[in-house]
Amino acid sequence: MRGLSATALLEVWECGLGQPIARRALLLLAAADMDMSLDALAQLSIGQRDARLLELRAWLFGTQLMSVAVCAQCREPLELTFDIADVRTAEMPAISASVLHTDGYEVHFRVPNSDDLAAIAITQDIDTMRQLLLARCTWDIRYNGAEQAAEQLPAQIVEALTQSMARADPQADVQLQVTCPACGCDWLAAFDIASFLWSEIHDWAQRLLREMHVLASAYGWREADILAMSAQRRQLYVDMIGGRDA
Repeated sequence: MRGLSATALLEVWECGLGQPIARRALLLLAAADMDMSLDALAQLSIGQRDARLLELRAWLFGTQLMSVAVCAQCREPLELTFDIADVRTAEMPAISASVLHTDGYEVHFRVPNSDDLAAIAITQDIDTMRQLLLARCTWDIRYNGAEQAAEQLPAQIVEALTQSMARADPQADVQLQVTCPACGCDWLAAFDIASFLWSEIHDWAQRLLREMHVLASAYGWREADILAMSAQRRQLYVDMIGGRDA
């Protein structure tokens, strides 16, 4: 994996506009890893994908992260500051498939990948998404030896299957322990690096475009020349235009 220039990152951002988040994550990784195609990246487990996104984030913006959560009890907004190391799980070998044995059920399953997330994005209904995901990631389901369909699985088996998938791919399900200083409420907040990183890149791109507009308007410079500058130099020129550094 390699870092991305301002030009390359801006191109990926533009290509990702209007795309689902799963596709955006793959575009970012494909641009940063010339050894893997989009199709190959789409077959990585979500945890494997997210581990690579964390690495890319460190290269782009550093290891410190800042997010905002809303208290589940008093609705107080909280600022969370943490390090990539705090949300990185131990490296685990890829598990292509596994079998869940519980309460008379035998379910063959694999962990979800980006293709699965893209396929279930056709709906916003959580129950429907869960059923679609189970249908894609399970096969050869039996209850006391009799063949069953994924939609026939009872709630407790679905829950056991969900937990088994999470254990098999822990980086895919990152939870932050949060305590509200206002009311003392404790809860677990989900952290999704794909959405988080894309939001950061979107904000960065908007700022960069504004800077380029200011510099091009003031000096007549080409976009390529402005992008070739370091962020520090661009900011110095913008400050001088604004009269903050005479």
